[in-house]
Amino acid sequence: SSQNLSEEFAEAARQLKKEAPRIQFGKMDVTHQHDFRKEFNIQAFPTVKFFVNGSREDPIDCKGVRKASTFITWVKRRTGPSTVLINSTDQAEAIIKADDLAVIGFFRELHNDSVEVFCETARDVPEMPFGMTASEDVCANYGIQRNSLVVFKKGKPVHNEMLEDGRQNKVGLTRLIKTFTLDLVTEYNIETSLKIFDVPVENHILLFTPTNSETFNEIYEKYQTAAAEFRGKILFVLVDTNEARNGRIFEYFRIRDIDVPAVRILNLTSDAKYKMPADEVTVENLKEFCQSYLNGKAKQHLSSEEIPEDWDKMPVKVLVGKNFNSIIF
Repeated sequence: SSQNLSEEFAEAARQLKKEAPRIQFGKMDVTHQHDFRKEFNIQAFPTVKFFVNGSREDPIDCKGVRKASTFITWVKRRTGPSTVLINSTDQAEAIIKADDLAVIGFFRELHNDSVEVFCETARDVPEMPFGMTASEDVCANYGIQRNSLVVFKKGKPVHNEMLEDGRQNKVGLTRLIKTFTLDLVTEYNIETSLKIFDVPVENHILLFTPTNSETFNEIYEKYQTAAAEFRGKILFVLVDTNEARNGRIFEYFRIRDIDVPAVRILNLTSDAKYKMPADEVTVENLKEFCQSYLNGKAKQHLSSEEIPEDWDKMPVKVLVGKNFNSIIF
C-alpha cells in the first residue's frame, strides 16, 4: 500500500542520512499539481524518481522497490559501484552464503561489454547481492567458464548463463535474474500476486487445478520440469481451483469445474490469452505449448459465453462470441 511504501521510504531516508548525507529524500503530493504530473509523466501512485546532479531532466524511475533496505541498495548502486569486486574464494563464499540468492559474474577481464551489461543489470535488481571476479583461482574453484553469470540459491549454483560480448541486453538479464526472487512455480494468492506482477516477465502460464486431488503431485512435478526450461521467458503460476478467493481469476479466464486441470498462457502487455491445445498435462505438451507461443505460432483463445437458449426470442438478438460471426456476417 502507499502508506506502507511511504514508511519504508522514510526509514531509508533516516538510515542514509548518516551514511550518505548528499542524497536527499523528499515527498510531494501531486494530487492537484497537474503540471508536475505532466512534466515527469506520473501515471501511477506512488511513483519514486531519482534526480541526478541537480538536473530535473530525465530522472531515473525507481520501480518495484518496496522495502527500506532495497531503497538503500538501489540508491547506493546508482551513486557508487553496483557490484562487489571479488578477489578470493573466501570473499565469494561470504557473498554466496550471506543471502538466499546471489549473482556472480565470472569474467576474463573486467573491462568489456558483458561486464558493463552485468553492472547495469545489478543497478536494476537491488533485491539481491551482485559480485564479479576475474580471478583465475575463484573461477577454477567453482569450475566455471569465464564470461558466465551464475545465480546461487541457498549457496548452490542454480543457473549458469554464458555472457557473450555485446550479445546480452540488460532487459533480458534483469528479467531472468528477477524470476529467481520467485519460486520456480509460484502459487497465486493474495500475498504472491504483487510479487508476480513485479517481476518484469510479460508471459505468464497458469495451471488451474485443485491442489488436493489425487493426481496433483504428478501434474505439479511435470509442470515444474517444464518451468525450469523457460525460466526468464515465461513465468509459471499455479492456481488452486479449491480456493474460493481465486474466483475472480477463474472468471477472467472463464475456467469452469469441468475444464480443470486447465493450462492457459496470458500476455500481460496485450492481454491476449492462449489455451493449451492438448488436454493432458504432460512435460511434452507443456513444452510444445510454451515453445509454439514463444515462436508466435499459438492461436489466441477468444473465450466466449455459451449461446443463451432464448437469444433469438426478442427483436434485439443476444450476441456472444460464439454466435457473433454467424449472425452478423
